[in-house]
Amino acid sequence: MNKDQVAGRVEEAKGKLKETAGKVVGNEKLQGEGLADQAAGKVQKTYGDVKEKAKDAIKDGADKL
Repeated sequence: MNKDQVAGRVEEAKGKLKETAGKVVGNEKLQGEGLADQAAGKVQKTYGDVKEKAKDAIKDGADKL
């Protein structure tokens, strides 16, 4: 697991909390910020996943040589 995967998951969780808090208090702006944070977190997590898979593929390729 790399730092982008971790940071993405943290950002997603933070966004979910903001979204929920916005729903509870009736604050649409906070809800929207939460949704945006979740989306940004998913992108960062996916980027981290791709980096990890690329690293593994390179390592596997090097091992085969």
